[in-house]
Amino acid sequence: MPQLLDELTGFEFEDLMEDVFRNLGYQNVRQAAKTGDEGRDIIMEERVNGRTRAVIVECKHTNSVGRPVIQKLHSAVSTFDYDGPRRGIVVTTGTFTGPAKEYASDLQRDGDDGSIELLDGTDLREIGEEIGLDLYNGQIEVVCEETLRPTHPTGPRDKPAREAFHEIENLDPQRIGDTLCEAVFKPTLEVAARVDATFETNVGVIHQVNTTDRLSIAGDRGRPEILSSSVDRLVQNNRSQAVDMDIEKLEKKFDKVDIEHFDRTETEYKDWVVNRLRRKHTETVHYTGDNNVDYEKTCEPRQSDISVQSIDPVYVPKVSIEAQLGEYRYPYECYVAGPSHTTIEDGIRECVHCDTSGRDETYTFCENCGSINCNSHIKTERIEQEPVCTGCAVTERFALKTKYFYDEQNREQFRQEYEQMAAHEKAMENPPLVATSAVAVVLTVLFILTQVGFV
Repeated sequence: MPQLLDELTGFEFEDLMEDVFRNLGYQNVRQAAKTGDEGRDIIMEERVNGRTRAVIVECKHTNSVGRPVIQKLHSAVSTFDYDGPRRGIVVTTGTFTGPAKEYASDLQRDGDDGSIELLDGTDLREIGEEIGLDLYNGQIEVVCEETLRPTHPTGPRDKPAREAFHEIENLDPQRIGDTLCEAVFKPTLEVAARVDATFETNVGVIHQVNTTDRLSIAGDRGRPEILSSSVDRLVQNNRSQAVDMDIEKLEKKFDKVDIEHFDRTETEYKDWVVNRLRRKHTETVHYTGDNNVDYEKTCEPRQSDISVQSIDPVYVPKVSIEAQLGEYRYPYECYVAGPSHTTIEDGIRECVHCDTSGRDETYTFCENCGSINCNSHIKTERIEQEPVCTGCAVTERFALKTKYFYDEQNREQFRQEYEQMAAHEKAMENPPLVATSAVAVVLTVLFILTQVGFV
């Protein structure tokens, strides 16, 4: 074994092996309660032929392991309180003596329910290559070869943006054309951890924590962070449909692909989770002592009270899409998982002239310049009777009312038409003014009739 792994303490080696067995697929991996000599074993489970079997592990950070260690573990396995089959494993950084190997072989031949498997330093090197164990620092690297689906299974790569464009009024989908589409694959981890802590004083148990916490963590550069609730739901709901990370295929699908690395080792992520859960479940408890005096005690779970049961890494695709319409570029960014996505930036449902944004508003496309506008910045073009935005429209007042035109040519066309209109037609270019004038005339007539005594 490499020298640096040999320099781990016994407890550090046992912590490492807990992570190793979890990565090998064993379930409910946890350290047993400390014994009188402070030794710590590992208890876990495995599925064999449809049945759950308990596995008790003895970790020996030593150069050589003899027969007495195997005999002791065999006895512990045989007497372990478990309703089902059981077996044991002895793992060491060194080697096993001949008598130790012979005793373990005899148990295997006899088909004993308490059989013992031996894993030596050579076996650990092979396991390290399989699970990403860095033997030079005693930490497990994150090995991730899966990603949530980066595109809709039946739609184009830019489908989320096209769905947003679909909600824009007066916009022909054919007008959108090709889009620029880039994907960044963000490292994330789903972690499940068991917290089992009991706090006692001379009056008995004053507080207990017995729960399983699940955390979704962003694993990119910088300090780990809990994922937002929307991204967490995206991962939880689509993790089972993850696909292999095929770099060559992804580079053909997107204009640019960037795969971010997990910034820390799996061991470091585990330590971060344990420390976070220790803080989360720390409570100040009040209780009454035997002398009827009230006491206050801060109950903080120990590191050994928290067992990380699973760390499941997966990449989450962050897709950036950009479309060009006329004079304007429209960015759209989202996390994608097959047919599902959660929006990060929506530059489509947003007025180019003001701060109005969001899906609850109505937006209209201006064919004249390519802008997307809220109701306050979109008008009806006088000649074509089509939407035109206030940003590009040419204006002029007719019948005391501002009219909007695509360009100078349209305005000049309407000037000529206006000159040929009858007086009443010109007046109808400003209906509110006509209505107000009519009311004023009626009121004036009524006033005069009243003054002369006809009314």
